[in-house]
Amino acid sequence: GVIKCKAAVAWEPGKPLSIEEVEVAPPKAHEVRIKIFATGVCHTDAYTLSGSDPEGLFPVILGHEGAGTVESVGEGVTKFKPEQIIVTQGQGLLPDKTSRFTCKGKQVYHFMGTSTFSEYTVVADISLAKVNEKAPLDKVCLLGCGISTGYGAALNTAKVDPGSTCAVFGLGAVGLAVIMGCKAAGATRIIGVDINPDKFEKAKEFGATEFVNPKDHSKPIQEVLVEMTDGGVDYSFECIGNVQIMRAALEACHKGWGESVIIGVAGAGQEISTRPFQLVTGRVWRGTAFGGWKSVESVPKLVEDYMSKKLKVDEFVTHTLPFEKINEGFDLMHAGKRCGKTVHIRNSIYRSGSVVNVFCC
Repeated sequence: GVIKCKAAVAWEPGKPLSIEEVEVAPPKAHEVRIKIFATGVCHTDAYTLSGSDPEGLFPVILGHEGAGTVESVGEGVTKFKPEQIIVTQGQGLLPDKTSRFTCKGKQVYHFMGTSTFSEYTVVADISLAKVNEKAPLDKVCLLGCGISTGYGAALNTAKVDPGSTCAVFGLGAVGLAVIMGCKAAGATRIIGVDINPDKFEKAKEFGATEFVNPKDHSKPIQEVLVEMTDGGVDYSFECIGNVQIMRAALEACHKGWGESVIIGVAGAGQEISTRPFQLVTGRVWRGTAFGGWKSVESVPKLVEDYMSKKLKVDEFVTHTLPFEKINEGFDLMHAGKRCGKTVHIRNSIYRSGSVVNVFCC
């Protein structure tokens, strides 16, 4: 039957989320209803909430990095049974183009097919990855987006070579995850680039070997990096979403073989540009989606890497707040753009020990 539960509803763009009682309909064919125990708050949620997402629909329950257990399954679902532990992935809308959420008599939209800012959510079975039952849900939910994307951008998209030189632009959570991937791949020089010098200590923990603050230099940052590296870096990564910095990241690459990967999400309508000469002389410009991982197959493996201490997740989290203050979590994430803070929101409406994690990505 229908479950009544609490959720954080975004009624309109640019306004804070509202904790409401919502009705969650039972799963239809090939759908699963999940009890969410932990969710991350990511820059993508904030981007849609701000109103700048051209595809944003309201009212909506946001959230796309979640972990929980299976409450019930719809017809034709064979891979999941109640109480299995899963991590949900953003895979688009529910396939039959209808919503399972109502609040105050109004239909509420799903977000990226997941809507993890709710005690219960309904998702398509293809959006679920079954993970190790011993994994702490409040940590592995973060493998649903930012950490996996940054880590995979280095390992899968760029395929960073051992002994290479890398530059990472933007040292939020995604940038730190890229650094972790570059280190795992055996890069010898990993240069962090950020206008906030406070972020370097944390970046060192993840494997950065050097730090450059563009504000300390009068010439463009790409020229600084080309000089530092005798012609340019082998790989660069843009983790901010700034089209000027995307250009700088490409132009910081070595001619002949340098590769630059765009990870940051730019605002609607923005365009990238560079002189064709930059590409004609052999540089490569790439994009990445979810770090090149195949969600359903790869997330369980990433969870195993975390369990065996190959992959850092806990280190991304520094603050705790109760779930009712989820809006403060968004404020802290925006402040994190300036202060480099990562926030971990304790979620009192879920079972004890469950959390909402917010990290600045």
